[in-house]
Amino acid sequence: MPNKKKGDKVAEFITGFLQKIKLPFTLFKTNWPETLSEFSDVWIIGGDGTLNYFLNTYRSAHQPLAIFKAGTGNDFFWKLYGDINLEQQIFHVLNTVPQKVDIASCNNILYANSAGFGFDGEVLRSINAVRFIGGHAGYLAIVLKKIFRFKEFHFHIQAGGRTVEKKCLLVIVNNSSRTGGGFMVTPKAKINDGYLDMVLCDELSVLKRLKYLPVIEKGKHMQLPFLLYSHEKEVYIKTEEIIYAQLDGELISGSEFKILILPGHLSFRY
Repeated sequence: MPNKKKGDKVAEFITGFLQKIKLPFTLFKTNWPETLSEFSDVWIIGGDGTLNYFLNTYRSAHQPLAIFKAGTGNDFFWKLYGDINLEQQIFHVLNTVPQKVDIASCNNILYANSAGFGFDGEVLRSINAVRFIGGHAGYLAIVLKKIFRFKEFHFHIQAGGRTVEKKCLLVIVNNSSRTGGGFMVTPKAKINDGYLDMVLCDELSVLKRLKYLPVIEKGKHMQLPFLLYSHEKEVYIKTEEIIYAQLDGELISGSEFKILILPGHLSFRY
């Protein structure tokens, strides 16, 4: 769990609740089981990174899932459950039917929430500030620092039968709406529509970066002339040099990326 103390508290509350209603369960804190075959449902305690680890450990999990927030950003949790409190969420999960949810794949690595290339990857390389400050405030602090120093990479992007070749400040290919603990980068995104939401942002001066950061944070950037927002089934990205990228807060690197949507790949109770 990215935040062990918080994760332990959430786990203690959940296990106490389940014991009270006499619902059998098994709690795994460190050594997760090799398979999930003996379980009817799986509840995950953590943030986007924990969920990412789960997805890539149990790539074909067929059990209904639920995620209980104990991370720094908790963006996918927010998409599923909003601002519900823990006790309300337990009642909801126990009494709702599973629904199919899309998952994305980048170079055969699964992700549920967001993928960012270039700028996002460089932000993640300084992720220690997020762990120390926590959540959205930490992410915002790193973004502000990178705004002054980041130099755009040249991208070759193929999507939807068209090709884009240019330097970009942002290259985002999301499955869900929110990233960084509150940045509404892809506000139109749905997790059950069979599409990826792609945002391309042109080169911007430092002054424009500072001006439009709050606009992007609130999801009010859709009509800005230097942004391209589109819905895609597949996206192919090439760069002239090795760059960093983030998948749900996990750092990867490369110069070629193939991103696909996997419609209805998993089921969640939400």
